Amino acid sequence: MARKIKGKERDSIDFGTTRIEPLFNSIFYPTLFSMVFASLFTVADGIFVGQGVGSNALAAINIVAPLFLITTGLALMFGVGVSVVASIHLSQNNNKAANINITQAFDVATLLMVIIAIAVFLFRIPFLRMLGSSDALLPLCQAYLLSILPGCICIVIQLIGTFVIRLDGSPKFAASLEVFPGLLNIFLDWLFVFPMQMGVAGSGIASSISCAAAAGMVVWYMFFRAQTVRFFRLKLTLTSLYLTLRNVGYMARSGFSSMLGELAMSMILLTGNYVFIRELGEDGVAAFSVACYLYPIVFMINNAVAQSAQPIISFNYGAGNHYRVRRAFRVSFRTATICGVLVTMFLTLGAKPLVGLFLQAGTKAHEIAISGLPLFAYSAIFFAMNVAIIGYYQSTEQNGRATLCMLLRGLIFLVPAFILMPMFIFPQGMWLAVPVAECMTLGVIFLMKGSERGVKKGSERGVKKGSERGVRGE
Repeated sequence: MARKIKGKERDSIDFGTTRIEPLFNSIFYPTLFSMVFASLFTVADGIFVGQGVGSNALAAINIVAPLFLITTGLALMFGVGVSVVASIHLSQNNNKAANINITQAFDVATLLMVIIAIAVFLFRIPFLRMLGSSDALLPLCQAYLLSILPGCICIVIQLIGTFVIRLDGSPKFAASLEVFPGLLNIFLDWLFVFPMQMGVAGSGIASSISCAAAAGMVVWYMFFRAQTVRFFRLKLTLTSLYLTLRNVGYMARSGFSSMLGELAMSMILLTGNYVFIRELGEDGVAAFSVACYLYPIVFMINNAVAQSAQPIISFNYGAGNHYRVRRAFRVSFRTATICGVLVTMFLTLGAKPLVGLFLQAGTKAHEIAISGLPLFAYSAIFFAMNVAIIGYYQSTEQNGRATLCMLLRGLIFLVPAFILMPMFIFPQGMWLAVPVAECMTLGVIFLMKGSERGVKKGSERGVKKGSERGVRGE
């Protein structure tokens, strides 16, 4: 059943009747391709810096990386939130309200990022110290941070634009917001790092230019190509400001779990950087950065599973078709588990050539990474299963459970694991902290499921006994 807007087909997928397996596959494979393709750009960036500048430059980028995840989290929170709110208005033919919400999301998110960027610029030295920079890495961290700050503002526009443009019925143009700037970033990375010898600052400038190009594509689309959605001129009255704050708050609540997922990755970087630089110095952070550059591939693959299952589960959950909900979850969980096993094998068996892409052989950082990456790789299995289950919770409006699981794997279990594991097994404990946190989170999920079944069976037995007493006249 296709839904069209101004002659453009927007959705020709029947979530209610199509067999689950082919339906899931029809969404999963294109989503997987685009997400893996996007994550490879990040890997390419690390390869250029590691080979062209050195391991300390790679470590410096890893120190600054949490800023990227905070930026992405902010953008995803507003992007997901406005997508939910605006799609409801569009389904009710209330285009004006949708355009107002879209404009509010762009304006407020961009303004918040500008404020964050100014604050980071003014307090850049304390900020970098807080992220775990050592004296040796501080100049490189500062050079990269200053060159990437303008790009962070553009990232917000780019990511929100991806959701809005997809909502407008242009998924191919939305995909091009990842592909074209990514290719441009690879070329500029090579140009600035190798021929022009601009060092780590060159990598940051390349990323900022690429993000600016993507933001420019979004603005061009909104003004000249948009079919249904448009920027709307907002009033500056007190009433309008109040309504803006109210709408922004609603959007933020809708997209909060997506932001929390990015912050969980940020905690992996932040805590890991602190522990590795304390125990193994700059070489340790450089080695850990290889795992952090490869981790987005793990994240993207399993996020593709969750995002592909989400509309199927949500649609049938809303329709009360619980069999299709359970079936879709089983398919997504099975797919996620297979992907997790394959990624773990890939990272374990390919550790030496993968590390060699980033770090020169014979260096201390290279040796540390080769011994540690196979241990870190076990996180992919547990991460895959956790993401599938968390995606199910989000799709069935169990936001409290989804938030709890995010907090367990990204903070409550992760930080103590990074601190305590090296005390019992060194240095392997530092690499095993993330797998242990993911495994413990999965254990808690299974315990919750087990207790649910126990309560359900007890309730059923109680109902049965009560009915028997009623039959006997007790």
